[in-house]
Amino acid sequence: MKKILFATLLVISIACFGQDSLSVDSVQPLKSLSSSQISDTTKIAGDSAYVKKDYALAIQIYEALLKEGEAAEIYYNLGNAYYKTGEIAKAILNYERALLLKPGNNDIRANLEIARSKTLDKVEAIPEIFFVTWIKSLINCIGVDVWAVWGIISFLLLIFSLYIFIFSKQILLKKISFISGIAFLIITFCANIFAQQQKEYLTKRTNGIIMSPSITVRSTPSESGTSLFILHEGRKVSIKDNSMKEWKEIRLEDGKVGWIPTNSIEII
Repeated sequence: MKKILFATLLVISIACFGQDSLSVDSVQPLKSLSSSQISDTTKIAGDSAYVKKDYALAIQIYEALLKEGEAAEIYYNLGNAYYKTGEIAKAILNYERALLLKPGNNDIRANLEIARSKTLDKVEAIPEIFFVTWIKSLINCIGVDVWAVWGIISFLLLIFSLYIFIFSKQILLKKISFISGIAFLIITFCANIFAQQQKEYLTKRTNGIIMSPSITVRSTPSESGTSLFILHEGRKVSIKDNSMKEWKEIRLEDGKVGWIPTNSIEII
């Protein structure tokens, strides 16, 4: 009877996990390059050009590498090169893209904050409940691949705890396995939810960077629309409506909304 119960629970668990779990290879919106896949010769050439302060050549090399696929370290180096040439908006754009791939990297975050400090627009974000801020920080402390691995490991440990709970004859082991099983169940659930959230960040990409020196935000998707306010290059915005070809509705962190031409913004 115990074996039948365990087998039934195992099948149900695997079925549920299979529906919600994320394959490490299936979450990449674009081709993503690992460190081993990046052409060492090309990257070394780019790094060498950067060290020699030939930033234009370094940018050219890094951009060529990114045409082969995405890599956080290349975006990061490209952001550094653009920062050195004074192209702050492009530096911010590439730091943001690097952060999407490696959200827990402190070097990327530090350089991004330095670049942001050079922008003209200072927007006060609407305060969030501390719990929401804490959850977002937790989700972004590691990337989707790591959350997926956490989910798989905790699921296997959950199955092991379930096995011990059902078949062990010792009361102490049953209690330990029961408590451990609940903990692993929570971790499995959270890891999959967080990985799914990270996947959405990578695939939907609903944020953008203002690339024009300055742009007037309008009340309607037309040049004749009422002027609401002005944004400058480097400002990060959330894209609220992406349905039109020539115009995009954007939202700022302080809640302001408006329309800007598509050619004035680049998607992160």
